[in-house]
Amino acid sequence: MTTQQARALEQGVEKLGLNLAPGTESRLLDYLALLQKWNRVYNLTAIREAPKLVSHHLLDSLAVVPHLAGGEIVDIGTGPGLPGIPLALARPDWQVTLVDSNHKKTAFVTQAVGELNIVNAAVRRERVEQWRPAATFQVVISRAFAELADFVRLAGHLLAPGGRLAAMKGLNPHEEIAQLPEGFRVERVVPLAVPGVEGERHLVLIERTAA
Repeated sequence: MTTQQARALEQGVEKLGLNLAPGTESRLLDYLALLQKWNRVYNLTAIREAPKLVSHHLLDSLAVVPHLAGGEIVDIGTGPGLPGIPLALARPDWQVTLVDSNHKKTAFVTQAVGELNIVNAAVRRERVEQWRPAATFQVVISRAFAELADFVRLAGHLLAPGGRLAAMKGLNPHEEIAQLPEGFRVERVVPLAVPGVEGERHLVLIERTAA
């Protein structure tokens, strides 16, 4: 892990106004190092440049932390563990479940959770639309998983009463919002400023309006 990445992460966390527990940034960088190692064989992410890995993966994930209620969180289509692993490391008081149907991605995430001893994270290899866990979640989050209407249809059944679906997006998805199915509405759209990331980032928070 490079000094450049460590400095970029430290500065980015400060700009995001996050107060992380001692040692958290080091664990985040350990996760990134593991991702880079596995990526050489399994092609888990198209981003390979060291500075971009910090900005577009770690900081992009961490930018949503102040806007989530916390508690029980499920990351749908987590891929290589984004945003779920950074969320679990940043907030050890949250319980994060990482869900993906891809075997090689869940194999990596399982390895990362074990090797980094992330005790508040669990991994499930499931197709989200078929998955029926014993309990629902306060936050159902996705990062570039699907259009909003599809996200709600596929994952809406995982939402606990009073919970929120949280979709991480680039541009403000006005057209997608207009296509939301009945029974759900946008509570708010939060513009995000992610250090080192050019272009817009938004977090769309969706609530259920009917049973």
